[in-house]
Amino acid sequence: MKSKTTNKYSESVTIQRLSEFFLTIAGLTLFSIEFIKNVFLPPYEFGEITKHMDELGVKSLPILGVTGFIIGLVLAMQSQPVLQRFGAGSFLPSMVSLSVVRELGPVITALIFAGRVSSGIGAELGSMRVTEQIDAMEVSAIEPFKFLVVTRVLACTIILPILTVYVIFIAIFGAYLAILLSTGMNFQLYVNSVVRSLQFSDIIPGIAKTFVFGFIVGIVGAYKGYNAKNGTAGVGKASTSAVVLSSLLILLMDMVLVKITVLFWG
Repeated sequence: MKSKTTNKYSESVTIQRLSEFFLTIAGLTLFSIEFIKNVFLPPYEFGEITKHMDELGVKSLPILGVTGFIIGLVLAMQSQPVLQRFGAGSFLPSMVSLSVVRELGPVITALIFAGRVSSGIGAELGSMRVTEQIDAMEVSAIEPFKFLVVTRVLACTIILPILTVYVIFIAIFGAYLAILLSTGMNFQLYVNSVVRSLQFSDIIPGIAKTFVFGFIVGIVGAYKGYNAKNGTAGVGKASTSAVVLSSLLILLMDMVLVKITVLFWG
């Protein structure tokens, strides 16, 4: 009897969570449509966009730089014994560069960016919502959606590809240090191997999908914060759920974009 009650309870919880997830996706879709409507309408807040790009991008450089360096270093250290086992040690620079440029660099940069930025946007807008600052802006004839949401989403969409390029260069340099310490490879030889292995069909899809990831980070954080409820507890929930949802959507969208990339670029 007790097991049946437990099973019914777990099923109801699962159904409730699934319904909440799909309601969130529906709300996020409508929120994105509202963003698309407003992004092309004046006034254009270029000053706010630039300010948010500086805040979100420059302050993310240290953590992203360390992350990129460790990615390249660890990837080279772990891959070298495997490649040497099959007599392919000379392909290590090519393997590392392709892995970082096509997949690891864009995805890990987006996830780190989501952890820092999406939660910050959710907390900031959530605080403004529960303290009625957004309502005050509406009364003052200021369009809060245009000023608060559109500027932040555009800033995230524009700055993430730039940060991804930065992380890729740091990761490739970190990989070189690992190879230098183990084999003493010449830097010029390493650079030549990396350049020969990379093509535009590798670089363009990897960088292009970060525009989508940046949009996801911005729109999810703004959606969660803009619709926050229940005081300070709601702000914390908005911040946490923004990170979780944006990270999940980044991974799901990456799966779709990888399939599209394979179909068009091979």
